Amino acid sequence: MVDFKVVLSDPKTGLSYKIDATGAAAGSIVGKKIGTEIDGAPFGLNGYKITITGASDSTGTPARADLSGNGKRGLLLSDGFGFHAEHNGQRRKKTQRGNEITADFVQINAKISAYGEKPLTEIFAPAEAAPAQ
Repeated sequence: MVDFKVVLSDPKTGLSYKIDATGAAAGSIVGKKIGTEIDGAPFGLNGYKITITGASDSTGTPARADLSGNGKRGLLLSDGFGFHAEHNGQRRKKTQRGNEITADFVQINAKISAYGEKPLTEIFAPAEAAPAQ
């Protein structure tokens, strides 16, 4: 199966949390598109709703929400997402991925769109060190 690193952003606090998604959690993301809202239960976030905001593959190629499909494409960009022009009128061909999440992706970017009962600081609290004996 596939493994993803999910970077989950909390819009209320501005903090982000890293989740290693494997097995069923990763399977719940495959086939979804950027902008889709999914349930947080497979990631241990009961009651939370998560919106996929972006992704990138192992080479760092970003996914675009406005590019349908799941493959790589070379786009001629003038400005905006994936390229920022240095000169007025500059354009450059850049490789971008489609908006459908596949097994080729490594990192998935997401944000919380609905909160559950338990606060995130409690869920992602660092494990306390065992007392030395």
